[in-house]
Amino acid sequence: MEKQTLNITTFGLLRHGQTEWNTVKKIQGSRNSPLTVDGRKQTTRWAHFLKNFNWNRIIASDLGRVRETVAILNRQLNVPTEFDNRLREQSWGEWEGLTISHVKAHFEQELENRVKKGWAFCAPGGETRQAVQERASAALHEFARAYPGENILVVCHQGVIKCTLYAITGRKFLPTDDPLLNPDRLHLITGDGSNLSTRQLNIPCGEKR
Repeated sequence: MEKQTLNITTFGLLRHGQTEWNTVKKIQGSRNSPLTVDGRKQTTRWAHFLKNFNWNRIIASDLGRVRETVAILNRQLNVPTEFDNRLREQSWGEWEGLTISHVKAHFEQELENRVKKGWAFCAPGGETRQAVQERASAALHEFARAYPGENILVVCHQGVIKCTLYAITGRKFLPTDDPLLNPDRLHLITGDGSNLSTRQLNIPCGEKR
């Protein structure tokens, strides 16, 4: 990836490594759990692959699982890093700490009704997808203005990535939407401080070169 021109900033969106709660499908949201052994290995593979890109810096969520991921990545990348709470995962309020199967079993109809709201989806006591999109986009616009023409790796959460890319591509965030994203992929977008555009989605982790 070459350095951008015309003050266009390129962002690479990457999710944190697998966590202990991920393995049991427990909702993390604004709460935290450490990376698994596999998660640390996965992140190390990404670190070697990401060396093929000309990253100027990392911008990341300030939650613990992301900080742990960034520490592993920076053993290879060794670039300046900033943490921003606007890149935190969507808050799931009262459902944080519960497994997905528990929510489906005990709140089936409520979950179905809430999911049908699309961008307005909000777990009890949590925040909407729209709110996540607005805070994350505000952060990306600010970074684009602060670092024009740079290549910035953004390490955050799947919910943040989905909200960002679904907004750019005009998705309604409904169960009937066709799949857009594959898990554990790198997504490239560009920004000029006012607008965001997709460049390349679903880049798999390749072999070390």
